[in-house]
Amino acid sequence: MIVAVDADYRESHSIVACVAFRAWADAEPAYERVVRVPGAPAPYQPGKFYLRELPCLLAGIRVLDALPRVIVVDGYVRLSRTKPGLGAHLHDALFGKVAVIGVAKTEFHGAPAATVLRGESKKPLFVTAAGMSLEEATEAVRSMHGEHRLPTLLARADRLCREA
Repeated sequence: MIVAVDADYRESHSIVACVAFRAWADAEPAYERVVRVPGAPAPYQPGKFYLRELPCLLAGIRVLDALPRVIVVDGYVRLSRTKPGLGAHLHDALFGKVAVIGVAKTEFHGAPAATVLRGESKKPLFVTAAGMSLEEATEAVRSMHGEHRLPTLLARADRLCREA
């Protein structure tokens, strides 16, 4: 199973959405989970986004039917060759048992990311990975369902947590 995860922050809690699917080209999820994480979220710190998001993502992963083989996060796996990002911290928290692909909409200068153009978009997505090759991760994101820049099921995870 592959799972796309995303989080949204409110004043007193956070929302995590998990969208599970079987194959990269799937248009529909196998199942979805939305989790409310109590407590005010940690403040945002540039370059340390994982301090805010990682506890939320782990709470969402705990309610999945099973540990997926790949998790797709909204963000970077690595911020530089030596500095881990959200995806690397998640990969480590799961003891390297799950590959993690980071898909970011904005460029982080210095991140070892590949670019993927989808649909008619002139703006690329920035892809990073842990537990699989960057080439494999890039091809996976490129092959995901949807005509737009953001693949259908990644957009679904984003929408679920914002609308919850």
